[in-house]
Amino acid sequence: MTQTEQMPIDLKVLMNHIYEYKKGVRQMILFTMNKRYEQFATQRLERQNIPYVLQPAGKNTLNLYFGKKECLEAIRLIVTRPLNELTPEEDFILGAMLGYDICAQCERFCERKCRTCQSVQ
Repeated sequence: MTQTEQMPIDLKVLMNHIYEYKKGVRQMILFTMNKRYEQFATQRLERQNIPYVLQPAGKNTLNLYFGKKECLEAIRLIVTRPLNELTPEEDFILGAMLGYDICAQCERFCERKCRTCQSVQ
């Protein structure tokens, strides 16, 4: 990307996530992006020595996790399939790791868990 090109909004969001991570606001970030931004994003993280994990998300999208090494090790163990296929427990852990509102995560967990229980009965 040259100086004269305007940065797409997706990359501005990525830059804000990097800023928040470096300032200690968040320990881990999940950023879903178009595949066309992969090289820019990974080079930016590598230049700043920020560990990351890339996973396919959709036909033209990727999930980019970055943050503390310990968090990314857990991501590699927990998120082994598409996010919509995570168990309620895995989904809860991921949301908590990402710093989502814990009460909202509890509600989401209960809704997903009850839906799972009802489909088994």
